[in-house]
Amino acid sequence: MFPKGGMGGMMKQAQQMQKKMAQIQSEIEQLKIEGKSGGGMVEVVVDGKKNLLSISLNPEILKEDKEMLEDLIVVAVNDGIKKVDSISKEKMASVTGGMNLPGLF
Repeated sequence: MFPKGGMGGMMKQAQQMQKKMAQIQSEIEQLKIEGKSGGGMVEVVVDGKKNLLSISLNPEILKEDKEMLEDLIVVAVNDGIKKVDSISKEKMASVTGGMNLPGLF
């Protein structure tokens, strides 16, 4: 009924997977990811918890209108967040073997 090693083996595998996932989550939280927009005119840094850490504006962009600048900032932040999500999914898939575990992160 149970694979080789029985229920104890399955529990041990689950514990190992949980430990690896916690380690990877900790690594992800330490990441600093750059998001960009406007051809690099707006750059942001987002951490692995999706917190905005910094915004850098090319002085040339300040000559543009306020609404465009606001839009570029939003795009850059979203770019950084998407990169964090992508890296998180990739790293977790290496542990879970591609199993989709809802609510994981």
